[in-house]
Amino acid sequence: MTPTLSPPRRETVDGLIAEYASFADLLDGLSGPQWKTGTRCTGWEVRDAAGHVFGGVADTLELTIGTRTADEQARAYRDRAPADLARDLREDAGRLRTMLERLDDAAWLRPSPVPDRSVGEGVLSLWHDTFVHADDIRAALGLPSDRGPGLEAALRWLRIELERRGWGPARLALDGLDAFPVGVGGPELRGDPLTFLLVGTGREDPAVFGVDAGVNVYA
Repeated sequence: MTPTLSPPRRETVDGLIAEYASFADLLDGLSGPQWKTGTRCTGWEVRDAAGHVFGGVADTLELTIGTRTADEQARAYRDRAPADLARDLREDAGRLRTMLERLDDAAWLRPSPVPDRSVGEGVLSLWHDTFVHADDIRAALGLPSDRGPGLEAALRWLRIELERRGWGPARLALDGLDAFPVGVGGPELRGDPLTFLLVGTGREDPAVFGVDAGVNVYA
């Protein structure tokens, strides 16, 4: 897909809900020390990453997405037990699926409550966010990364954000994925797709791909 087109509706809704199920499974059974393990997100423990993800679902259901910062979401739920948060995430994800499945193609393309983002892009953003923070938790706990459909979805969102910010141009030829441009022309960047996602979200050194810090969409 190109950044000028909305992400595919059914695929994105199904992928997001599956990602929430995987995230809930990740939280289930975590010990107290694991819950309070520091992550690569400055100042955040595992429970903060989990609280932020849960907050995204809660705010979307309340139609207040964008009114709380990530830190505010994290603080609101960080004192919950991991199993309780996992249970509530599964429940809220089910409610969210029902809400999203009521959308038709026209509603999918409408502006979302978040400025400069369509409803479809907002849903893709939730999928991206959940995938990346799940990887933050896995990295903190010494668990292997997931390289399933969420990785490609997160890169799709990153591409849209890079285009929106005017980064590039470049052609990304990442291992195992179809090559795609960001802008027109520019060098071809090759390498591991997860590493590029981490670079683009400020979690890895951009020098790995020979680019500058402007690639970080959160900078």
